[in-house]
Amino acid sequence: MFIKSSTSSTLLLALALVLAISTTTRANDPDILTDFITPNTSSIDASFFTYSGLSAFFNPNPKNFRVIKASMAEFPALNGQSVSYAVLQFPQAAVNPPHTHPRAAELLIVIFGTLEVGFIDTKNVLFNQTLQEGDMFVFPKGLVHFQYNRNHNQAAIAVSAFGSANAGLLSVPKSVFTTGIDDNILAKSFKTDVPTVQKIELGLKN
Repeated sequence: MFIKSSTSSTLLLALALVLAISTTTRANDPDILTDFITPNTSSIDASFFTYSGLSAFFNPNPKNFRVIKASMAEFPALNGQSVSYAVLQFPQAAVNPPHTHPRAAELLIVIFGTLEVGFIDTKNVLFNQTLQEGDMFVFPKGLVHFQYNRNHNQAAIAVSAFGSANAGLLSVPKSVFTTGIDDNILAKSFKTDVPTVQKIELGLKN
């Protein structure tokens, strides 16, 4: 069957657009063509695939909010494996401020205490929940989210899994107020004044 050149061009353009969209929306780690990725050395053993950095994570009375990571930076064997972990330790009334992970969704499980969690979608709708021990919650990839230990008498501990060896972290307060954006721009954006902006900046730098 003969297809006119204009129709053929349209089909090719449509195919190119579909391929472009599928390529640009693929934000997970790239596939690798080997079983695993190793440093430039020929001698590795099982110890390369072992990480003990989380072995002493359980602290029922942490003094400060703390994240212990097992990502590609800490555990090189994760390179190319599209997975990583983090342990989050919350003292009483501690918060993990609004942030995003641009390269992965986050699946969190509470293993000690309770946590209030939430994320905001692209329609500015808040989805929040209070989690008990054993509860899980998923934060979709790239969306702003937070965790808060509302309990003033007990700490909380959670473990998060990420669908990337390097999920990335973008803190909303720090990226907005500590990266050099002009104070006048921030004051206008947040409908406040420059002294208020400067007070926030000072607090985040301490």
